Amino acid sequence: MIKDEEFKRGIELRQAMFGPGQEAAVDSAPPLTEKLQEIVTRWCFGDIWQREGLSRRDRSLITVAMMVALGRATETRHHMGGALANGVSDVELREVCLHALLYAGIPATAEALNVLEGVLASEGGPAR
Repeated sequence: MIKDEEFKRGIELRQAMFGPGQEAAVDSAPPLTEKLQEIVTRWCFGDIWQREGLSRRDRSLITVAMMVALGRATETRHHMGGALANGVSDVELREVCLHALLYAGIPATAEALNVLEGVLASEGGPAR
């Protein structure tokens, strides 16, 4: 695994968004997913998420919208937690889900709102 400056920036951002233990999780990845974890850490969080032009908050909103549209409940859950850490409110996350209804359909939105309820419950926040 390549642990360069890009990797270090990626780990720092992953920890800020998803909590401590990110490096340990990457280091303990099995051989089957080790390369994927390196790519996610270096390219996604060490490069693209670090670029100027969009704030982390805006990137979170866009990412959640894309995960909802693609019907990726696990990644939606993960990135909703990261969005909350990046300053997105529960109301804004709800509105992203409802806006997705227009473009991704009712099933994707229903699933995303169920995911949001679970995320907010685990974060101790009220669902509004």
